[in-house]
Amino acid sequence: MPVRSSHTCKRGESVVEKILIADDEQLMRQLVVDFLQPEGYELIEAADGKEALELYKKEHPDLVLLDVMMPGYDGWTVCREIRRESAVPIMMLTAKGEEIDQLFAYDLGVDEYITKPFSPKILVAKIKALLRRVQKEQEVQKIEDGVSIDQEARQVVLDGKNIDLSPTEYKLLTYLVSNAGKALSRRQILNKVWNYDYYGDLRTVDTHINRLRIKLGDKGKYIQTVRGYGYRYDAK
Repeated sequence: MPVRSSHTCKRGESVVEKILIADDEQLMRQLVVDFLQPEGYELIEAADGKEALELYKKEHPDLVLLDVMMPGYDGWTVCREIRRESAVPIMMLTAKGEEIDQLFAYDLGVDEYITKPFSPKILVAKIKALLRRVQKEQEVQKIEDGVSIDQEARQVVLDGKNIDLSPTEYKLLTYLVSNAGKALSRRQILNKVWNYDYYGDLRTVDTHINRLRIKLGDKGKYIQTVRGYGYRYDAK
């Protein structure tokens, strides 16, 4: 039977960030709660994928922690459904450690992937880093000469019209725009958009840049090639 509990702590006058923890193992949820609760987060628990989606829609968390193997809907399905409407940070916390599972997760739009067993202290550090990064991205200028990025709705509007981007293309554009004017190496882009520890083929970046340029139409010229290095977003 699905279990739900909520643990709320306050941080003075600051906004309390809400985290949804979805895992069918009660002991695992409790372990995560024990380490996150002292940090002052509001914590919501779900024991299966169906409940996770229901709580996501009701509670609007600031970050979602997902196990993959859950009854009802698995973590992949929950992630896919959330990504249809939101750019909320999603972190996978799972025993599935094969490279193919991690690559599949990042293609779905997962922001971080942690395999079990894990260090609770590292988990807390990664959550803090991810929330800081998202906050910074939300603070950057969202409109660049006709290109508007709506972080909450996870939509990109080009000259007043929505354009259809894959989760990876969306993350790529957001990363480029949030670093507008800076030359970013292919390795930087690969590690930030796909995963900090991902050592894939650098040509993956070129392929996605080309697709993104096509979808941006004449605004694709804002993504400039830095010869022998990488790319720069510059709308000036």
